[in-house]
Amino acid sequence: MFTDLTQLTLTEARERLRSGAITARALTEAHLARIRALQPQVQAFLTITEEQALTAADEADRRLAAGDDAPLLGIPLAIKDVLMTRGIPTTAGSRILEGFIPPYTATAVQRLLDAGAVMLGKTNTDEFAMGSSTENSGYFTTRNPWDLSRVPGGSSGGSAAAVAARMAIGALGTDTGGSVRQPAAFCGISALKPSYGRVSRYGLIAFASSLDQIGVFGRTVEDLAVLLGVIAGHDPRDSTSMDVPVPDYTAALTGDIRGLRVGVPREYFIEGMQPEVEEAVRAAIDHLAALGAQVCEISLPHTEYALPVYYLIAPSEASANLARFDGIRYGPRRSGGSMWGTYKATRGQGFGAEVKRRIMLGTYALSAGYYDAYYLKAQKVRTLIRQDFDRAFAQVDVIVAPTAPTTAFRIGEKTDDPLEMYLSDIFTLSASLAGIAGAVVPCGFDRQRLPIGLQIIGAAFDEPTVLRVAHAYQQTTDWHRHAPPV
Repeated sequence: MFTDLTQLTLTEARERLRSGAITARALTEAHLARIRALQPQVQAFLTITEEQALTAADEADRRLAAGDDAPLLGIPLAIKDVLMTRGIPTTAGSRILEGFIPPYTATAVQRLLDAGAVMLGKTNTDEFAMGSSTENSGYFTTRNPWDLSRVPGGSSGGSAAAVAARMAIGALGTDTGGSVRQPAAFCGISALKPSYGRVSRYGLIAFASSLDQIGVFGRTVEDLAVLLGVIAGHDPRDSTSMDVPVPDYTAALTGDIRGLRVGVPREYFIEGMQPEVEEAVRAAIDHLAALGAQVCEISLPHTEYALPVYYLIAPSEASANLARFDGIRYGPRRSGGSMWGTYKATRGQGFGAEVKRRIMLGTYALSAGYYDAYYLKAQKVRTLIRQDFDRAFAQVDVIVAPTAPTTAFRIGEKTDDPLEMYLSDIFTLSASLAGIAGAVVPCGFDRQRLPIGLQIIGAAFDEPTVLRVAHAYQQTTDWHRHAPPV
């Protein structure tokens, strides 16, 4: 038996809770103690809900004693602070929402709670999920547990760092252009971005409504399957939620990928990629072939347009979504002497530099005379990117590729060059634009002992195949068993 309960995976913890070997109270107290010890270094949490967590743990123990078999009963999890939690501060990492207490809980979070999960707290994020490093938080920068001088990725860096540092067994994040997958790669853990519409966005503070999707972090693919099985499914309160059956994701974890067709896109191996990243990903592809997969090279010819398309569509939608944050209805108000003066003062001081940059980009792209030339054209090219994937999945079952061109970079290294920062998501943007599923599992380390992530992309609503491939790889490698030195 583990003496340190924070080292348990979700599935291991669930087995021990059900057998009575451990209690939910002890499991929760162990994680809260680790949070208290590591928060000053890692800074993964914006809010720690210790009292609520212990109350939920005690209730879980009562339910376990009564024979309740809820899938997450007593499991301590963390929630990205862009998801509404009734009665608990929700800031989206922004000063403009400082002190905001939501009156309701996001559907995905509520489904976790209904399944018995214990919420440890709300994790740090780039402001309104706009960023690739969690340096754009209005409060502080989260640090990578593998090297505290480096970023954990973003925008879900707080959730990824919490899971990697064993401060939580699993976590929710959100992925708009790669914000679940890239931090998972940087922090050496497993993660999944479901297909658009698979998980309800009700209660998610919107960044780009046609791109945002709630995803899951865990230490193993099996953990991801359990978490996804709880939060997936139709929600009538979300008009973008798809009314399609939710399969048993754990049943897909057969470990057998013999005969499965794996595509390797030539456009994802670019000049300037860190050599160790390419070596690790190529070795992972060879490993899949050794497991019986049929590997072939494919082309996704419009990949080069993903970056400009994303940075026209996402800021345009952000410009519209963030208009509601004016100091009148939410958060602190800064007086400006008049209505427009108040708007200007509140938004000018409440929003950070990256949010202002994207609002300006989006407002420009949507303005009269430019809508057709920029936003509309970007949507047309987005369709071409989606069609690339449609053609690819007629030939292969999954696509495998790097998650990011480099491992985690140093804090402050790219803050003065927004374009270089945006390039951190170059391999994750296309799947988000196409609305398809993508998972990440650890596949190696670079010479600085920083994790490298393998990205596995599947067709829309084919999360079972993505999880099957990821699980088969993980069952026959040990990269996911390594823990950071923090």
